[in-house]
Amino acid sequence: MNILMIEDNESVAEMMQMFFLNEGWEATFKYDGQEGLDAFLEDANKWDMITLDLNLPGMDGMMVAREIRKVSSTVPIIMLTARDSESDQVIGLEMGADDYVTKPFSPLTLIARIKALHRRSELVEKVPATPDSDQTFDIETGHFKMNTKTREAYLNGKSIDGLTPKEFDLLFTLAKKPRQVFSREQLLELVWDYQYFGDERTVDAHIKKLRQKIEKVGPQVIQTVWGVGYKFDDSGVA
Repeated sequence: MNILMIEDNESVAEMMQMFFLNEGWEATFKYDGQEGLDAFLEDANKWDMITLDLNLPGMDGMMVAREIRKVSSTVPIIMLTARDSESDQVIGLEMGADDYVTKPFSPLTLIARIKALHRRSELVEKVPATPDSDQTFDIETGHFKMNTKTREAYLNGKSIDGLTPKEFDLLFTLAKKPRQVFSREQLLELVWDYQYFGDERTVDAHIKKLRQKIEKVGPQVIQTVWGVGYKFDDSGVA
């Protein structure tokens, strides 16, 4: 794995470098937001994972995440934040981060989060987003199609573009059991591979971004079941 770590605390970077080496991963460290973004832009396809501090000189982590997402919707981003504010963490997810870890953190916790996110994202293939008549879909209804090999999703024949790895997995988890209601706790365990210990706003932030991308191509198929959770239902799609 090739990791770009954008972190202004050199002690944290040095500590994580030892853990990355122990895993056999290559890591590049940048200590300024703008420098980190420039390193990403030099070769956007080079990176398998980005860890991004929220508070950075030059350009803060939220701005960096937003700029990265303009170039790549698939590169996994884990945001590191010393803030306990719920709003900061949700905004970070809405800016495009797939996950976040609150400082101070255990290096083993960050390694586990990286591995879990990478397991999901390594299936992403860069293929043209054009339906193929011979293509086999894992989910196919009269209005909706998904293919987990090509990581494509279509609503009424239109591609739902720009899905991050987590957004795709969240949509697939809901769509493969249409009209079944999933609680936030269930979605955390099924999509994130580990428990967030009640951190349900992670699901809400990803649902919000997923809905925005679905609405660009058609009617909303992710429904809220108040007091319970979410479900996929395309039965009302015209």
